[in-house]
Amino acid sequence: MPTTASTEERRPAAPTAAPPPFVLWREVLVSYAAPAVMAGIGGFATGQSELKIAAVTTIAGTSALVAALVGARHRRRPAGSWAERGPRPLVTALFGLGAAAVALAVGMAGWQLLPRIPALADSPWPGRLRFDLPVSAAIAATAITWRWRGTRPRRRRAR
Repeated sequence: MPTTASTEERRPAAPTAAPPPFVLWREVLVSYAAPAVMAGIGGFATGQSELKIAAVTTIAGTSALVAALVGARHRRRPAGSWAERGPRPLVTALFGLGAAAVALAVGMAGWQLLPRIPALADSPWPGRLRFDLPVSAAIAATAITWRWRGTRPRRRRAR
């Protein structure tokens, strides 16, 4: 009776694939489209015209801008930088919190200063900035950093 090879013996060895490349323009496009669609759906579902407009301006625009800035910074990082060496969840959280803090400062400044412009005096838009900007920035920076770290080659620790 002929012997048959076990399933492990018949399978070819899996090639060690390099991580996928980090393509910034695709990341920025997704960072704009995803929040615009999700917030837009929320605006249509609740009938809030203010949310529909914010979905494609302050929410998605902030997300795309932060994704472009953080992603461009990550692409210029030298190999072995602290952002590449540190624990992925910690580095991701730090970038998310940092982006949220900067966006909160910008949002609070806009909330205070933009109503002084006569054309925006009665607009509810400046009031949304203190919420939309930090939330969008935190989500975008977190997602971009997580995805960037996923494209970095893993280094094995020496024992």
